[in-house]
Amino acid sequence: MKITIHPMFAAAGIFSAIFGGLPIFLIYTLTALMHECGHIFYAKRLGFVCDKVKLMPYGAAAVCNLEGISLSDEIRLSLAGPAVNFVVCIFITAIWWFFPLTYAYTDTIMQANVVMLAINLLPCYPLDGGRAAKCLLLKVFSQKITVVILYITTILVSVALIVITVITTINLSVLSFALFLILSLFERPVNASKINFATADKLKRGLEVKYVLVSGELTYRKAISLLDDKKYLILRLESGEEMTQDELYEGFASCGLYDKVFV
Repeated sequence: MKITIHPMFAAAGIFSAIFGGLPIFLIYTLTALMHECGHIFYAKRLGFVCDKVKLMPYGAAAVCNLEGISLSDEIRLSLAGPAVNFVVCIFITAIWWFFPLTYAYTDTIMQANVVMLAINLLPCYPLDGGRAAKCLLLKVFSQKITVVILYITTILVSVALIVITVITTINLSVLSFALFLILSLFERPVNASKINFATADKLKRGLEVKYVLVSGELTYRKAISLLDDKKYLILRLESGEEMTQDELYEGFASCGLYDKVFV
């Protein structure tokens, strides 16, 4: 996994270190990386790999655009990151309930996850909430109308943030975030690549074989979920026809995620 650092992110880290805010900066950075791990792990379940994470001024971004996945899977992929922050919040709340004295050591972690969760659920593109909203809108509107709605929503939210900070107290962080949202509209994510789960090299050391009896309706999406890193998968139909893990990879390389494995 390659991690790239935006110049403004590096500048923010140096600024935090100079003025004593490095621990908080690191906690927010780790929280952002955990958030992106949710997206990365779900993408792996779909057979795709996100090979780069950008550390941006306001969080991290797993650079991966999964082409050809359904709207339902796109929504789940979008919400996988916020789900990680939500689980962390529940876990810390449970710790506070049983061990109240830990509050002093975990309050910043809770705050970081609440902020990450709230921000990413905003219906602004390309935030997670905006991506989920895009999928929901596509079920009703065309691609063109959906993009226009999301762009207008993102710009209105950004303008509202700027106006609020100008009217009340000017906050450089909020102003920068609003600018970041607008600029992000024009950034195009890199397409993710399909995972290479062929096992030619591993076979030299030997692998336990895992047989799974399946139906002829089996799709690549379901077949990929049956993979086991420590076992060699062989799919078998009731008729006796079989497909090895390497043959599955060869088929997946040229087929769609929802295509049938046995054709």
